[in-house]
Amino acid sequence: MTVLLLSVLIILELGFMVFELTRATAKKEWTTKRTILNAAELVVFFAMVLLPGIDTSFRFAGLIFMLVLRLVVSGIFWLANRKSTKTKKKAAIVLGGLLGAVLIASSSLPAFLFTDYEGRPTTGPYKPLLANAILIDRSRVEEFENDGSFREVPVYFIYPEGATEKMPLVIFSHGAFGYYQSNASMFMELASNGYVVASIEHPYHSIFTHDSTGKTIIADRKFLNDSMTIGTSGVSEAEIFEVISKWMELRIGDMNFAIDSFKAKDTDSWYIEDGQKEGVLKAVSLIDTSKIGLIGHSMGGATAVTCGRRDDISAVVDLDGTMLGENLGVNGDEIIVNEEPYHTPLLNFQNQQHHDDAVEAERIGYKYSNNTIIKNADTVYTTYFANSGHMDFTDLPLFSPFLAKNLGTGDVDNVVMIDTLNGLVVRFFDCYLKGEGNFSVNEYY
Repeated sequence: MTVLLLSVLIILELGFMVFELTRATAKKEWTTKRTILNAAELVVFFAMVLLPGIDTSFRFAGLIFMLVLRLVVSGIFWLANRKSTKTKKKAAIVLGGLLGAVLIASSSLPAFLFTDYEGRPTTGPYKPLLANAILIDRSRVEEFENDGSFREVPVYFIYPEGATEKMPLVIFSHGAFGYYQSNASMFMELASNGYVVASIEHPYHSIFTHDSTGKTIIADRKFLNDSMTIGTSGVSEAEIFEVISKWMELRIGDMNFAIDSFKAKDTDSWYIEDGQKEGVLKAVSLIDTSKIGLIGHSMGGATAVTCGRRDDISAVVDLDGTMLGENLGVNGDEIIVNEEPYHTPLLNFQNQQHHDDAVEAERIGYKYSNNTIIKNADTVYTTYFANSGHMDFTDLPLFSPFLAKNLGTGDVDNVVMIDTLNGLVVRFFDCYLKGEGNFSVNEYY
């Protein structure tokens, strides 16, 4: 329907241009017709809102704004030229028509980049509610700033409405350039089944977030550049380790601080906006700090795995993350991997290529952190999704297939995969955080 809407608007725009080129038109007549056309285009849009796929969400906000603005501007020009007897120049007519078509096409771009995805149906008895706060770590100075400010960790709670009993806490860490909603469907599913979820953000590693002053923080440029070039030829293992270890130190520090903050429940030291206080306090009051699970995607999965070595963590899920925090150093060209036993129950998901690479690493004897941790884990489940890609472990393919494809997806049915993934995560945490039932996984899905 988006294509139909765009086609209708552009046909109106170019049709008007062609029609006006066939006749000599006075400026006052042309501006009158232009105002009527712009009004008609706005009416067409709102009429097509009744059709599926067309709405007034952020996907079409730019188009709506542009159509309204053009109507206002054309109205102003109509007032200014209502007494003019000059003939409208052909070049101006062509320029106006082409510019109008370009503006319509460019302002419609978000509608093509994003879908009207609103999450997946939940299976639990609870309705998920949301609240947010910012944790301020006064033991760490923000390394990305030079003003002496403390490190801040935004947190977004997804918790069950109407719950009264204590519930397990699941803390999520996003991947590089991710953000707190990267696995929103999973958070909603967990909350509906009786979990408090805390999705934390890592400022300057997140694509964007906000600090306690309201400032928008985007991903650090050096972090972006290093992430794109770290695996290129000519970069030694020692150089790679030095860069990545700093990333992991920052993220592990964020996660450990969040865990300690949630256990302490010292909400007075948090930054909480007035409209969020009731929800945050309710979410925190529901947390059973003796039952904490960690989960993350990509680098967030690596963060969860390493922080999962803590004695107060009961279960860990790694969503297609290379366990970089388990790399301790470099000896020549060989990575030194943590060989200590891993005692926390671990569920490890991989995409098709990740799985194939892990099998090949084992075959040739290459020291690969995931293989080492899996071998040394007391309780571990590992599986992969056939024909999947890295971003298929998030909601992004459902929200923006175009962006997800450019970041790495496979050929899976994303609805089926995300529902299967979310179901497995709930069952795993049910088993190891709630003590309900047994858990097992297939070799692959």
